[in-house]
Amino acid sequence: MSLCLQLDVGNSSIKWRLLEGAEVRDRGQCAHDDAAAKHALLERINADAQVWVASVAGPDFERELDALFARHRGVKPWFARTTSTAGGLANSYQQPERMGVDRWLAMLAARARAGGRLCVVDAGSALTIDLVAASGQHEGGYIIPGPSLMERALLLDTDRVRFDEDVSYSLTPGRSTAEAVRHGIALAQVGAVIAALDIVEGETPQLLFCGGAGGTLMHLLDRGGIYAPDLVFEGLAVLAGEMASG
Repeated sequence: MSLCLQLDVGNSSIKWRLLEGAEVRDRGQCAHDDAAAKHALLERINADAQVWVASVAGPDFERELDALFARHRGVKPWFARTTSTAGGLANSYQQPERMGVDRWLAMLAARARAGGRLCVVDAGSALTIDLVAASGQHEGGYIIPGPSLMERALLLDTDRVRFDEDVSYSLTPGRSTAEAVRHGIALAQVGAVIAALDIVEGETPQLLFCGGAGGTLMHLLDRGGIYAPDLVFEGLAVLAGEMASG
C-alpha cells in the first residue's frame, strides 16, 4: 500500500503525518532548523511515496524542502496552492494566492466535513477565523495574534509585567500577574470568536476548530462545535483529489 507523507509547514515548525492508504501510521512535529528530525522523517518514506506540503514558510524554505526530498529520496513534493475555487469553495480574495494556504485547506476540509454555513477557527501562532456561506462562498475572515504572540508582545513592551508561574488559560478574573495575563489572553481569544459570530447576520454557522490551541479555545468558548486537529491535512487530501480528477 502506498505511503503519503503530509506536511503542514508553519512559520517556525513542521507538523507531519504519514498515511498508509487511508490509515494514519505515524505523526509528529519538529522545528524548521532541526536537521536530525528532518532526516529521520526522510527515513520513514521510500522513493514511491507521495509528499504533500501545505506551507506558509515562504519560497526559500519550500526550495530547501524540495531539494531535501529530491536529494535523499528522489521524491518531488507537491506544494498545495490557494486558488480562486476548489471543492465547491469560492475564495473572496481579489488575489487568491495571497491567502495563506493553511486557511484555504482548513476551509476545504471543513466544507467536506459539514454542510451549511461554517465558521473555521484555527488557533495556532495566529488565530484565524473564517466564515463560509452554505453556498461555499468565503464571506471573509480575521487574523489575530495567537496566545504566544500576545504574551510575547506584552512581556516585551512592559517592564513590570513579569511572572514565572505556569498558569492555565481561564476566563475567570486573574488574582496574580500570571493569571491576569493568561486569563486576559484567553478572554481576548474567546472574545474575538464571539464578536465574529455576533457581527454576521443570518444562519448561525457551524463551528470547526483546529490548531494547537483549538481544543482549549473550543472548551473556553463553550458554544459547541467540532475539534478537528487534522483539518489542514484533510484539506490537502481534498485538494489533491480534486486535482487528480480534474
